[in-house]
Amino acid sequence: MAEPGFIHLHVHSAFSLLEGALTVSKLAELAKADRQPALALTDNDNMFGALEFSEKLAGYGIQPIVGCTLAVDFADQEVDPRINASTLRLPRLVLLAAREEGYRPLMRLTSRAFLETPSDARPHIHISWLDGDCDGLIALTGGPGGPLDIDLAANRGERAHARADRLLAMFGDRLYVELQRHNARDRALEPGLVDIAYAKGIPLVATNEPRFARESDYEAHDALICMAEGRVLADAERRQFTPEHRFKTRAEMATLFSDLPEALASTVEIARRCAFRPRTRKPILPSFTTETGDDALAAEARELRRQAEEGLVQRIATQGLAPGCTEEDYQKRLAFELDVIERMKYPGYFLIVSDFIKWA
Repeated sequence: MAEPGFIHLHVHSAFSLLEGALTVSKLAELAKADRQPALALTDNDNMFGALEFSEKLAGYGIQPIVGCTLAVDFADQEVDPRINASTLRLPRLVLLAAREEGYRPLMRLTSRAFLETPSDARPHIHISWLDGDCDGLIALTGGPGGPLDIDLAANRGERAHARADRLLAMFGDRLYVELQRHNARDRALEPGLVDIAYAKGIPLVATNEPRFARESDYEAHDALICMAEGRVLADAERRQFTPEHRFKTRAEMATLFSDLPEALASTVEIARRCAFRPRTRKPILPSFTTETGDDALAAEARELRRQAEEGLVQRIATQGLAPGCTEEDYQKRLAFELDVIERMKYPGYFLIVSDFIKWA
């Protein structure tokens, strides 16, 4: 079998809310059409599409790689208090789950990004959260929106090196310096990124960060970005992407990075290092009783019946009977409903829902 040549490892779907315009189904179709053996999903700040993506691609015979692009506070810069926290853009890292021990921490990180961030700030994680909790994760430096690119673009080379050192200490041989080639800015920053990578022994990896399917989709995606930020197309100062942010084929990427075959080879290496995907499984409900096995099902059925019968008595006492109905009619209907629930083995579910409704 021929070498894949290139694997997309930094990809945004429509779950990158108001950023991406690719549905999971469309991604699967594009990957299949190009005979791509693997594909990653790395939406911004969330993993909403992870399960759908995993099942859809596996169904097409394509290896799904689940990841996320997270904003990271490196705690190494002063923040101007006059700047609105909701407009502050932090650098982003791409984190890929290489195995289940990486997938679970990644879920925790995405949750903490929302739960532990002030309501007036964009969701993000703190770099310290990765300490000791990233063994199963592979990290890419994020491309143009990543910490190295941002610092190099601002002539802060010393801090770029310091951030690379910190990431290297955390991820070791699971860290890759990400290169993209969309425009003149990307090309201008590339020598600095390569210098950092070679000086520290960090491998390079090529990505394209697709956000839409075809070049003809660029204008529609540009309008989407305007809507997301409350800007107009005529605004020259707004954030813009390029037609090159389309879902490129393996051949196009091989041509684009033909002078850096090591960056292409790294994409295949990373795909081979990733050996986990989430799978659909039956819901896991806690037992409402302390019993186990069949005893638990019987105990839950008895408890549900007890609560339901007591509730019926109380309701009839306070609300009375409906015209034309007798108490026996209500009891027969309740018995029928309880029998259905017990046959479906749902007493525990109804007890749990009842419990939190009563609490609320």
